[in-house]
Amino acid sequence: MSIEKMYAYAKEVYAEYGVDVEAAMAKVAATPVSIHCWQGDDVRGFENPDGELSGGIQTTGNYPGRARNIDELRADFDFASKLIPGKKKLSLHAIYLDNEIDVEHFTSWVQWANERGLGLDYNPTCFSHPMADDGLTLSHNDPAVRNYWIEHCIRSRHIAEYFGKATGQRAMINHWVPDGYKDIPVNRALSRQYLADSYDKIFAEQLDETCIGDALESKVFGIGAESCTIGSNEFYVACAMKHGKMVTLDTGHFHPTEVVSDKLSAVLTFMKEVMLHVSRPVRWDSDHVVIFDDELKAIANEIARGGYENRVNIGLDFFDASINRIACWAIGSRSMQKALLWAALEPVAMLQKFEAEGDFTSRLAILEEIKTLPFAAVWDMYCEKQCVPTRDSWLKDVKEYEKKILEVRN
Repeated sequence: MSIEKMYAYAKEVYAEYGVDVEAAMAKVAATPVSIHCWQGDDVRGFENPDGELSGGIQTTGNYPGRARNIDELRADFDFASKLIPGKKKLSLHAIYLDNEIDVEHFTSWVQWANERGLGLDYNPTCFSHPMADDGLTLSHNDPAVRNYWIEHCIRSRHIAEYFGKATGQRAMINHWVPDGYKDIPVNRALSRQYLADSYDKIFAEQLDETCIGDALESKVFGIGAESCTIGSNEFYVACAMKHGKMVTLDTGHFHPTEVVSDKLSAVLTFMKEVMLHVSRPVRWDSDHVVIFDDELKAIANEIARGGYENRVNIGLDFFDASINRIACWAIGSRSMQKALLWAALEPVAMLQKFEAEGDFTSRLAILEEIKTLPFAAVWDMYCEKQCVPTRDSWLKDVKEYEKKILEVRN
């Protein structure tokens, strides 16, 4: 059966539940998803691309074709973008600069993004650097080290503001540091006071919030910081509230029994916005490629059910060097889009009416029935409308690109 015929049937089925399929697709198409550049080169960047990763950052695998420079990374992302539906942004780390860490050294990225209608997001790079060799940056007991990273983060904020002004799309800047201790510290309080003082200085200057959105990312633990992470969830929630910033909820940065989907409404009860880093943790923060699993659907459902579409800034964060890196971008980004579409097709009004009336029988029954509605037909049509490959037809293109381009790099 053709995609058109399957879609016509699906449209009728969803209409029986009060769902406007065309409106759902339009809403998802307008929702920006920030795709991370570092999947393309294993978080190497251009400052020291052959150096060792540090700060709990680790990639596994040595699949051929890693991007080695700015032109290759952009070419790979351009190719991947043709496989991914929806509105896209690109998230950069400071190490993906043209020259030095300052505004003028990212002008080529702005020009490149504007040619493609892309927004740009930004991340200070507080790892894989000699000044972070002992695993401490903004909480370091040496004021010279702290001041180095404070200056780095201040410059990074100006770069993000520049991105927002130059592209006309607000830039999110995500603040994460690896600071912590392998063994048990005896003065956590002092380390956290240093970190708090650093953010007081970083956020002292008021920047244009129509151009920049600051977010603070916590973590339970990391490699080399197993016993204590200075930037815990409690620390960053309080710090964000103090400065009027967002928190970043990374799906791999919590205890395995915790889920980010449950945290969205809790945080957004008190904060105007939140940032997401969507990865796929396997036992810990392993940053596997995002797949269309239950938690991804639950995150998207919570966004739609809470009406948070304009308050949740969605960013992806995974890096896998064991398989084709462009396929990673395509699989993860398409999965995020699938989840957003899945949530947009849920009959939220009907379900919330049952809940408000105390009719939990109907709520559970309908939640189960909609799991087998013809979602795939709507997804295929969404991809067609977005002029990207349907089903697995994109994989052939990736294999050809690998043969012609990626294998030659090695």
